[in-house]
Parts: sequence; C-alpha cells; structure tokens
Amino acid sequence: MKSLMSLWSMLAEESASICCTSATFDINTVERRIKHEGLSFLTITLPDLGKATQKWLDQGEVGVHAAFQRSGRLPRFLGGFYDRVFDRSSGLLLDKPCIDSIIALRQLTLMFGKMQLPCSKEREAAAIRNYVECEQDVRQFDSELTERDLNEFTSVSNLLFGELFTQMDRDVYYGRLVPKHGPGSTADGLTGNGKYRQAVWTRRLSEVFNPGEHIIPNWRFNRELDDVTILEPDSEVPVKVTLVPKTLRTPRVIAMEPTCMQYMQQAVLRSFLEHFYRDKLLSKLIGFDDQAPNQELARQGSLDSRTATLDMSDASDRVSNQLVRAMFRRWPHLSKAVDSTRSRRARVPGGPVIRLSKYASMGSALCFPVEAMVFTTLIFMGIQRSLNTSLSRRNVKRFCGSVRVYGDDLIVPVDHVHSVVQTLQLFGAKVGLDKSFWTGKFRESCGREYFSGHDVSLTRVRQAFPTQRQHATEVISVVSLRNQLYLSGYWKTCQWLDQEIRKVIHYFPVVLPTSPVLGRVSFLGYETQREHPGLRSPLVKGYVVEAEAPSDPLEGYGALLKCLLKLDTAAWLRDSIPWLPSSAVSNVTETNPWDMPPMVNEKHLERSGRPKHVRIKLGWRSPF
Repeated sequence: MKSLMSLWSMLAEESASICCTSATFDINTVERRIKHEGLSFLTITLPDLGKATQKWLDQGEVGVHAAFQRSGRLPRFLGGFYDRVFDRSSGLLLDKPCIDSIIALRQLTLMFGKMQLPCSKEREAAAIRNYVECEQDVRQFDSELTERDLNEFTSVSNLLFGELFTQMDRDVYYGRLVPKHGPGSTADGLTGNGKYRQAVWTRRLSEVFNPGEHIIPNWRFNRELDDVTILEPDSEVPVKVTLVPKTLRTPRVIAMEPTCMQYMQQAVLRSFLEHFYRDKLLSKLIGFDDQAPNQELARQGSLDSRTATLDMSDASDRVSNQLVRAMFRRWPHLSKAVDSTRSRRARVPGGPVIRLSKYASMGSALCFPVEAMVFTTLIFMGIQRSLNTSLSRRNVKRFCGSVRVYGDDLIVPVDHVHSVVQTLQLFGAKVGLDKSFWTGKFRESCGREYFSGHDVSLTRVRQAFPTQRQHATEVISVVSLRNQLYLSGYWKTCQWLDQEIRKVIHYFPVVLPTSPVLGRVSFLGYETQREHPGLRSPLVKGYVVEAEAPSDPLEGYGALLKCLLKLDTAAWLRDSIPWLPSSAVSNVTETNPWDMPPMVNEKHLERSGRPKHVRIKLGWRSPF
C-alpha cells in the first residue's frame, strides 16, 4: 500500500510540474483517504472519478460526482488540473483544453482501476448473481422478439456472411474440419497431453463428427474406440463457471468447456478463420488479431466526430442462442455443427446446474467470432433502420472505415449511433453508456484513448509491488510498468521506480525493448558489460523469465494423434492462409482469440499445458 501511495505521489508531482500547477493538496487528500478507506480508494473511488471525467470530456460539461467536494462547478481534488480543462464557474469545457492536463487527470484517476486483485466474497457472489441474471434477461428478450425482428436479423446476417457460411457448410459436409486442443483447463479436468487420450464424446457430436475420425489417428486404432463413452444430451458434462481475478470491484466470469466440445469448437473455428480472411469485405469490418484499425478509427473519430465508440457490457453472456440459430439456419450442416459443439448447461459455483439461453460464455472457442458476427449484424440493422431502406452488399462497402468490430469494442457512424444503440438493446445487448462516446471529442477503443486527435492513453498498474525476488509475476509487472512510464515521459518517476526495483533485483541493466532481460528501456540505447566469447556480441547480466510446462508424458496413439494434428496445423497455416497476420500466429498468449499453437518443441510429448509457475533466473544475455 505504501509503495502504491508513493508511486501516485511521484506521478502527481511530475504531472503538476508538466502542467505548471501544484499537487500538494491532492497528495495530502489521497494520503488521508487511503488511511480511512484503504486500497479501495485507489482501485474503486479514483477510477469512478476518472470514468466520470471521461464522460464530462465527451459531453463538454462537468456533471455531478458526490465522492469529492467541489469548488464552484469543479472538484477541489485535482483542481489545478481541472482548471486547465474546464471553466470553474460554468463547468464547461474550455475552447482549448490542456492536453497534458487531460492525460494527467486520466493517469492519476484510472491507473489503479484494473489491478488484478482478489475480490471479497460478497463481490464474487454478486458476480455470480449477475451471471444468472444475464441468463434470465436473455430469456426475456428472446420471448419479446417478434418474427419480423428475427427475419430482419437473418436477412442482414445472410447479406454479410452468406458466402462465408456457404464455404463453411461445404467444409462440414465433406468432412474437412480438423480439430485441435487448446492449452487451457477444461470442465472435465483434462489438461495438457491428457486431452489426447480423451475417452468421452457426446451423442450430439457423433451426429456430425464421427469420433473415430477425430479422437484416434486412423482406423488402425479402432479398438481404442471401445473405451469411449458416448454421452446422451441429458448426461453431458456442463460447462464449469469459474471466477478469475480482474479488478478489486469485480472478478471476471468465465466458463470452462468440456474437452470434447472445446476440441471440435476449434475445428469449426479453423474453417471460419480460413474463409473469413479470404473475404476482403468482412476483414475490413471485423478484427480478431489486430486492434490497430479500431484504435485508428477512434483517433480519427476524435478529430472529425464522424464515428462513435461503443463498449458492450457482459457482451458474450448476452448473445442469445436464438439469434445464433437464426443466423445459421439456411446452412443445415454448419448449423448442426455449431449447435452440436455448444454446451447447453452450466454448473454455477455453489449453485445448481442451469440450462443456458445464451450462445456461450467466455471459454468457448467460438464465443469471440460468433459475438462479433452478431454485433456486426445488429449494427447494420441499426443503420438500415436509420436509413429506412434495405441495404445491399454495395451499400455495406460504403461503411468500411466507419464500422469496425473487435469483440465488444464497436465503431459505428455517429449519424446512425442512436438507431444502432436502440437495435442492440432491442436484441438484448447492453451498451455501457459510461464507456461509450459520440458527443464530443473523446473516443476510446481497444485500450487506446484519444481527445481531439491527441493520444491521451494512460499506463495502468496491474500488480502489487514485489517485496522479494521470488515474486516473479510482480517483478515482471513492475519492470513493464517502469518501461511504459518511461516511454510516456515520466522520467522522474522512473528514477524513483528504478531505486525501488533494485531493492528486489540487484541487476537491472539498460536494454532494448526486444531484449529477453528484465531491464530498463532508454532512449539512449543499451549498455554492454562484456562480449560473448564466441560470437563477440554484447552481453549484460540480468534476470530472464523462465516458465516451463508441467510434466505430462504422452505415449501410444495419443502421441501419434498430437504429432499429426500439429503437422497438419502448421501446413495449413503455411499453405492455406498465407495472408494470415503474423500476430495471429506468433503472439501465443492467453488473450489470443485464435489460441494459435506455438512452434512444436522437442519435449512436447513430455511436457504440455500452461506453466503453473513463472520464475526469473540470473544470467548473461543479449541487451537487444
């Protein structure tokens, strides 16, 4: 707590120096309120003020916020910065607000808002209740939709995705779908290499995907099918709803899929990905692996006010399966494949097994692309209703550059934003109005924020500060924080952070951002401490991140199946879709929607799965 308070004070003083004001009163206020309110002041109260400030920038006028005293129309807290952005007597946005002050306000209020901290039991229970309530909302909206609404939805969806679905339907019909296992946990407890010895299938999957063609390498191993259990619909393993840390305010709710479901979801996803990138129109409207187009449209919208940025709340949990079935119903083979790979029930922590009306929660391999297609369809329905005319494919092309969907971040034309919002809400989606912007010059999308064309994005604190070197995750996080602040121009704060980091790791050299060493990024280049004896290249002494997959030996038919699937995937990536952005292949992270496999390592049959522990090890490595 003390280190976080010190960080805030250093940033406040440096920001005040940049903006030619004083932060003494603000620092005293924060110290006093942390003493009485604890960490929640930094992680909840301040972010609430930051979100309100964003809305004031969008609306051009300061509104009501009860958590801080006022002087005139503005809060006294951070008043020196607010005075350079808003008029104190009227509360109106200045004609030429100080951009540095806007950045300071956002940095000082929002920087702790997304720390990954465990929530209280009460907040966890509230998150589960919200999950169940979302399910009830989906059922209610399903009952209220008219046949006319569903027909219009289907018509617009067919217009956008008809060619894509036709190709995917053909893949299903001719048995061209190739599955794969992901690295994550599953509802039935199989992890890593154990997934290649799965002995459970479902009756619904069997009607589309013959188990003999997917869970054994070839029919020479058909005896292994004798041990496979085929589950009837009422006996299927439900998804396992679980909570993972997100913020101190609320955890993230995800649902772990059964192994066989996740396995075949990846097969449908692969077909979708292949044909999606062949469609030049769709790849301009929807993004899955590159956030830059959304960010650029947000920047442009902050300049010309032609586009709005919308943020969806509980996005995946509010996508109705009724809409998804309407979307695919013209393609019988694809429709059956999508439906058979969807889990119908969920086991809620501390509660009963419930039947799902939503299509899928986060955890399904098809959740991300399906929700993107549903939102894109609803956006163009809203535009169509605003124009009061039916759209054609040629009409849709005119909106490239003003419509863009990346998950739950939507870009839409300002001229049609009210109709789009109404349409989204009519079909059960929930627009987060506090994080949606279209009135003024503020825009936000995919982690970047802009005001009047200026990048006013902030650097966030993700983890608590480490107290010893063994806290590897926290060490990695604070080094990343230091380097982001350096690149953002907070050099005095970085000098203080360097001293704090050296208390934990004594070797902290100057390196380039691409170096494997945990070090300091500098505009002055990198340091050299000695040369490699053979290569004569520079070396520095520092800590390197090590993460080893857990031991999980695999033999027999499962080992052969894994090797064949990996070879097939590698060949597909190379030959079938050479235009696939490199980020979708190389950036193998937990947030990668495609969950692309890394290069096969020589120990993949001995070790598999996500590392359970991360550590840092001292050694000599390249500074670049």
